[in-house]
Amino acid sequence: MSIADLFDSEFKSRNKGHFSAIVRVALADGVSSQEEKAFLDKLALHLEISPTEYQEILENPLKYPINPPYLYMERLERLYDLARMVNSDHRLGDKQDCLLRKFGLALGFTPGNVNYIVDKALTLVDKHVDLETFISEMQLMNR
Repeated sequence: MSIADLFDSEFKSRNKGHFSAIVRVALADGVSSQEEKAFLDKLALHLEISPTEYQEILENPLKYPINPPYLYMERLERLYDLARMVNSDHRLGDKQDCLLRKFGLALGFTPGNVNYIVDKALTLVDKHVDLETFISEMQLMNR
């Protein structure tokens, strides 16, 4: 196996774990809304999840291991991606906050700070900042 194949395999595995974790959050209340389904569809495309893998994960989200972000920086990177996707077409309206809060908690942000973090993330994404600016601004609020 070449280095490129190993990297590609690890990348796909991490994406499946990330997608699986988000599916678990979306289905945690036992109901999947139209908005959540649309978001999952979009996220699957973004993470290069095949239709077969998508269906497998929806049927059994526990099949793939979760690779939770350990470092704060990694959580911010994932939050940036999720915030951009949730906010991209503004179809969710008020539900984008609720959905992103659920994902923020799943990423490891605490109930005490998740509201502030999500509000700040959505404000930054609305301004179309890049990842570097997003991380810098998010880190400033913790000082």
